[in-house]
Amino acid sequence: QVQLEESGGGMVQAGGSLRLSCAASGRTFGRYAMGWFRQAPGKEREFVAAISRVIDNTYYADSVKGRFTISREKAKNTVYLQMNSLTPEDTAGYYCAIDRHYNSGSYSNEKRYDYWGQGTQVTVSS
Repeated sequence: QVQLEESGGGMVQAGGSLRLSCAASGRTFGRYAMGWFRQAPGKEREFVAAISRVIDNTYYADSVKGRFTISREKAKNTVYLQMNSLTPEDTAGYYCAIDRHYNSGSYSNEKRYDYWGQGTQVTVSS
């Protein structure tokens, strides 16, 4: 079993920045691909960013490319999402996920991931 603990959400004004953190615990010995998704009220969950297991390739949704940066703490299953130039359209619950079982497929596909965090709320005011 795997648990994901998120932190860093909150309320900011447009143009501001936040850094989200997600720490994995349990059966997480080794390296795993991890991702961030978000879901706003009335909308489906959408891909935000991901980082690959071995060489830390990064992938981003077009809506956040150039503003958000995903990174990993070296040798640990802890992932960060640095969010800059935030807009009200970024308001959502943000969820981290882990590819615990070395799955294949697109990093943007939520079906790839085996465990999910509880979510942390990000609210961006105008």
